[in-house]
Amino acid sequence: MKIFAAILLSVNFLTSHPITGQANMSVYIQDLKTGEVIDSYREEHVVPPASVMKLLTTGAALEMLGADYRFPTVLEYSGSIQDGVLHGNLYIRGGCDPSLGWQGKTAFLTQWVKEVKKAGIRRIDGAVVADMTMLDGEAQNPNWLCEDAGNYYAPGIFSLNYYGNTMNIVLKSGEPGSVATVVKTEPNVEDIRFINRIRCDRIQYDGAFVSGLPYSNERYLTGAVPSNLGTFGVKGDLPNPGLLLARHFTNRLREAGVPVAKEATYEPDYFPLTLHRTELYVHHSAPLSELIQETNVNSNNLYAESMFRYIGTRYSLPGTIHNSQEILRDYWRRRGVQVQNAIIKDGCGLAPQDAISAKALVQLLTIMAQSKYADAWMASLPVSGKTGTLTTLCPGTALEGRIHAKSGTIAGTKNFAGYIDLPNGDTWVFAILINSAPGKAKNIQSVIQKYLLDVYSTHP
Repeated sequence: MKIFAAILLSVNFLTSHPITGQANMSVYIQDLKTGEVIDSYREEHVVPPASVMKLLTTGAALEMLGADYRFPTVLEYSGSIQDGVLHGNLYIRGGCDPSLGWQGKTAFLTQWVKEVKKAGIRRIDGAVVADMTMLDGEAQNPNWLCEDAGNYYAPGIFSLNYYGNTMNIVLKSGEPGSVATVVKTEPNVEDIRFINRIRCDRIQYDGAFVSGLPYSNERYLTGAVPSNLGTFGVKGDLPNPGLLLARHFTNRLREAGVPVAKEATYEPDYFPLTLHRTELYVHHSAPLSELIQETNVNSNNLYAESMFRYIGTRYSLPGTIHNSQEILRDYWRRRGVQVQNAIIKDGCGLAPQDAISAKALVQLLTIMAQSKYADAWMASLPVSGKTGTLTTLCPGTALEGRIHAKSGTIAGTKNFAGYIDLPNGDTWVFAILINSAPGKAKNIQSVIQKYLLDVYSTHP
């Protein structure tokens, strides 16, 4: 009775608090071992999950592909090699690896050059071609907000991703009222054109925005930045990461003494492969277990969306967003997760239409805790007060280090779903989804933290 009364107090705390009381909410907490319901509120009510959506994607990818799966990127050539000359093109066929060139690490290109030389190629009379045909040409999810397109956190998704599909736009600010100057991009992007409207103003924050569409070399820069700041960077998406990769590889080949006659190009659209190609080398990503750790700990949208799009290729080629949506829903439905009322528009949670219930998330988390890949799954989740997006949750409290969960944050929204380790070795599985609450996300998190500590304190 003591525990029951304390839990009623916990529910009342959420539903009566000025910040969360009128919010769109779904809450469910369950004992992992016994299935006993610890607490619940509108548990079957679907709510936008924000980045908690990544649990559906990474869980399905782990179960479908395995912890040791590595995304392949294949070097192939057309034509023939005669007397050291490749009479044809050298192709980079993408396999949806999100990690190629991640954080500017391009040492793999040195290995690629070695493999080309090992094949006996000393000159190429064609071009290096980025083959991005594994996915259809819809690189930007149409369910994302227009204002997100072109920003670093919402890049286009291709079967050839490179440099995190992100560029750093170096600007220099001047006097108040002036327009900031574009100095360069890192990496350098040929032919890119900026329509620059970034004002230098008497502010103390970065209010610059980047917008544009995949494949387009035009980017709009708007907003304001602090005046007289000197040089600084604003992140935006790469318009065509596959083409940039092909250009970098071309340059590396030429620098290594392998002339390439034509300039790099790309193939964006799927077509039946009628031109015979010969496989030269297969580059593999790090294991999927490492990639989902980056996805969930740092809430990486590119990684999540690449996995989401790859899942769609298991139905048909080219992979489409629609196929990915249907496969993800069908997979979890077959595993017993109540997704019949869920809305699945993407794999990372950027789509505002996404919606799922707290109970469905707890069902998914229960399945994953019992999976043969449970260790890799648990390692992929941030830890309260310690790592990733949970660093600010419950530090210095009884729950520091005891929560392993994914968070989701947008304006007026703070969500968490994961596990709570109890002192006696038991585990609770939980999901707390709070949307359309007034105030900042950090204030919503403060309410959730007090709630979690209150429920946790009911444990005997």
